[in-house]
Amino acid sequence: MNPHGRVPVIDDNGTIVWESHAILRYLAACYGRGSFWNDDAAERSRVDQWLDWSQTTLQPDFLVGVFWGFYRTPAPQRNLSAIKESISRCSRHFQLLNLLISGQTFMLGNQLSLADISIGTHLYRYFNLEIERPSVPNVEAWYRRLQDRTAYQTHVMVPFSELRGRLDY
Repeated sequence: MNPHGRVPVIDDNGTIVWESHAILRYLAACYGRGSFWNDDAAERSRVDQWLDWSQTTLQPDFLVGVFWGFYRTPAPQRNLSAIKESISRCSRHFQLLNLLISGQTFMLGNQLSLADISIGTHLYRYFNLEIERPSVPNVEAWYRRLQDRTAYQTHVMVPFSELRGRLDY
């Protein structure tokens, strides 16, 4: 369904949508008006900037650099200096988020938004990897609030041990 042969992809009654953030925007526009979708472009841009930041900054450093580099790669094949640099960049990202979320329930205030979904999906893995992390109490509190949500428990807090890098030859 995805011309690139990758996931994620959804088929919503014949409408095929691929790429995580395109799927989030599509679902919000179709099914989340008033809660996840705002017709006001200025309000939507507040979410969009975080979706883009998550994809262009956080994901390359955490998902590719730390999760794939550390967790998914078998130990003998790891590039430890590159992983340490990715962990350092992630530390700076989460320290910035810690400042920005201070005094707020969620990323953009008191209501859950697509920004929380996009960034929040990384928190489960981030806080469950055996890596060094800075103290980020506001992010940790936000993470606990996300963990209290049934949807987060069901769709994000899933075992990922089968993704651990190992040598099978």
